[in-house]
Amino acid sequence: MKIAVTSTGQEISSQLEQKFGRAEYFIIAETSTMEFQVIDNKASLEAGGAGIQAGQTIINSGATVLITGNVGPNAMKVLKSGKIKIYRGQRESVEKNIEMFNKHSLEEIVDSVEAHHGMKNENSST
Repeated sequence: MKIAVTSTGQEISSQLEQKFGRAEYFIIAETSTMEFQVIDNKASLEAGGAGIQAGQTIINSGATVLITGNVGPNAMKVLKSGKIKIYRGQRESVEKNIEMFNKHSLEEIVDSVEAHHGMKNENSST
């Protein structure tokens, strides 16, 4: 199974990125072998529509599952249209989050956060 994970870096040991549309990288991993590829999220620097573009990138990657922190309403619509299941990752490495997914210990995300949540300052309250 192919899983997409939002990441702060280009390695499987990198930390999970909490913001879906604004994540710099997506790591696409095959759960059975842990082989992975890195996709630069070109939408991360866009002024608007980052979640929509990022969602389409995940669909195009062939992944059927996304592990991330938060997903906005527009990205949620795109991901659901592509039948992508979304799970809330933990502040751990990409590899650890995949292991937790395999053990069925991640919560499925069914509702999005408020619009433009990913553009807020990291230190602001949510």
